[in-house]
Amino acid sequence: MSDDKSFDLIVIGGGTGGTGVARMVARAGWKVASVDSLPFGGTCALRGCDPKRMLVAVTEGVEWARNLDGKGLDAEASVDWPAMIAFKRTFTDVMPGRIEGGLAKAGVSVLHGEARFTGRDTIEVNGGALSARHFHIASGARPMTLNIPGEELLATSTDFLELPERPDRVVFIGGGFIAMEFAHISKRAGAREVTVLEMTKRPLGNFDPDLVEILSDATADLGIDLRTEAKVLKIEKDGGDFTVTYETPKGTKTVNCDLAVHATGRVPNIDHLNLEAAGVEYSRRGIKVSRFMRTTNPAIFAAGDCADSGPNLTPVSDYEGHIAAKNLLAGKDEREADYPLIPSVVFTLPSLASVGLSEAAARDQGLDFDIHFAKTAGWYSSLRVGARHSAFKVLVEKGTNKILGAHLLGPGAEEQINLFAMAMDAGLTANRIKGLIFAYPSFASDIGSMV
Repeated sequence: MSDDKSFDLIVIGGGTGGTGVARMVARAGWKVASVDSLPFGGTCALRGCDPKRMLVAVTEGVEWARNLDGKGLDAEASVDWPAMIAFKRTFTDVMPGRIEGGLAKAGVSVLHGEARFTGRDTIEVNGGALSARHFHIASGARPMTLNIPGEELLATSTDFLELPERPDRVVFIGGGFIAMEFAHISKRAGAREVTVLEMTKRPLGNFDPDLVEILSDATADLGIDLRTEAKVLKIEKDGGDFTVTYETPKGTKTVNCDLAVHATGRVPNIDHLNLEAAGVEYSRRGIKVSRFMRTTNPAIFAAGDCADSGPNLTPVSDYEGHIAAKNLLAGKDEREADYPLIPSVVFTLPSLASVGLSEAAARDQGLDFDIHFAKTAGWYSSLRVGARHSAFKVLVEKGTNKILGAHLLGPGAEEQINLFAMAMDAGLTANRIKGLIFAYPSFASDIGSMV
């Protein structure tokens, strides 16, 4: 760290939305510091997407063995939880050093501590004062506060990814990405009882309801107890046992477990920043930013999950950070965020993917379209791998033949959805997609039959 306490730019946050900005601006000759109270790498690399998918990869082995049992594969697959966590750490343990090394190589001063604004151009870190001409905030998100008795007893998603041993009975509070993905991991890893408590009528509310219903069936077939319209009231602990009390339309109920996990969603991680001192406006959705990623203090930018901008996805924070860096270097609002179609995926098994308009959104816009919907467990791509739950729904506008939205469930969906996003962004019509020749047999070769 430099002894000088004054910088051209200080970046708050060591994740995707911040480190790219720090490197880009430092390489342009600016004096830059990057500060984070946690190991550098951010949620995705260390506590989210990447480590989660390493656990999913291990449980995929279990899924393949079960699906192909009796079809020529003679194997009994099981998960060694400590070895799986050790495998995950082969990635997560080295990432902070790599990221800090990359920042230092670019000329960025790396600071460890919690940043707090003390003025429009000053912050405090570990009791020391720092100043900068500009700031970029990429502090990410944190688990939302539930305001229920016993909330402090809940494990976080970060805690779950570090568990030294697998709990035998686990309850996930919430029915979104985290809950569904971690429930699938837990059950395939051998947990005896896995329960998901979702307060609304169905999990994964932002995804197509018909496909979610099929995924819910697959989840139940796996042995996961998915309980909807279940609003958690309190958590209690007696020795090593937890009791989760929840309310349903039929009355108050309880479920006992060895571990209860907070999986209700995340909110902008900005409470500690003292943004008022910097003249930065914010709301429950996050820091208020323009399409140039500039905050209400013109010298301060923000991007990613802490901002009230695009979807809370890692590629989006990277994209927004790039916009902010370009405008910082230009000294004016030169680059504007113009979000392309953004696919999203739930990495359950089967995986659920979506891009473009939902059926409800398309109807709300008054669009006239055909719905191509089918269950595909009988298709070759599913039969080949023994998948029992797969389907698709594609919306095609009448007249223009334009693809309005694609919603997929099944093996290969996480890659098929990227091809749909590319085709839709390029303006390919359903007929044009039908005319393409894909490598066969492959998951991609099914796309022509979906439109």
